[in-house]
Order: sequence, then structure tokens, then C-alpha cells
Amino acid sequence: QVQLVESGGELVQAGGSLRLSCAASGRDFSRYDLGWFRQAPGKEREFVAACSWISSTLYADSVKGRFTVSRDNAKNTVSLQMNSLKPEDTAVYYCAANFRPWGGTPSSTQDLYVYWGQGTQVTVSS
Repeated sequence: QVQLVESGGELVQAGGSLRLSCAASGRDFSRYDLGWFRQAPGKEREFVAACSWISSTLYADSVKGRFTVSRDNAKNTVSLQMNSLKPEDTAVYYCAANFRPWGGTPSSTQDLYVYWGQGTQVTVSS
């Protein structure tokens, strides 16, 4: 049974930092992109960041320079270090996996991500 389980979301003040983690289990994710998406209240889910299995990364413009995505293939985990948080970063953050064995730049297209976690709430107060 494939599972992606996020953790680390909480309430934080603007300017603060959080580290989200996602543990993937149930199959070998070493040839998958592992990505982060988020959905704010009343808005569509959007791409945040992703890391390919060769550790190539991609970021949304809104988080570039503030967020860092990384993974540990041996542990099937992906993390999202979020610094300089803003109230507009408030959302439910989802971890997802996309099978892309050829590596390269990871995808930001959420329809390609076949496995999803349940999400973790991040709230940034002003």
C-alpha cells in the first residue's frame, strides 16, 4: 500500500521558518519526482517545489529563494525548508510523487503526480 505522510506543519509568525517532511512508503520511489503542492482557502492547488531522483530541483516563482526542497533516496523522504514565511504562504501543503525514471528537471504539472499525501496545515500569522 503506497503512502505519503507529511509532517511539520504548524502556526508560525511571519518571517519565521518551518521544515516540512514527507515519508513515502509502499514502493521504491528512487525513480520518482517528489514534489510539494499547496492549497490555500478558496484557491486552487498550486505547485510549490519538486526534486527529481537525481536531485534536480524546480521552484515556483513565489517561493524561489525562500524555500529549499531536498530528498533522501535511501529513506524515501522529501523535505521542504521554508524560510522568511509570509501570510500568503498559509495553506495545506501536500507531498506528491510522479514516476519519471529518466530524471532531469522535475515536473510542476500536478496531473502527472499519481501519489498524494493527506496534507499538513501551515499557518503564517502577520
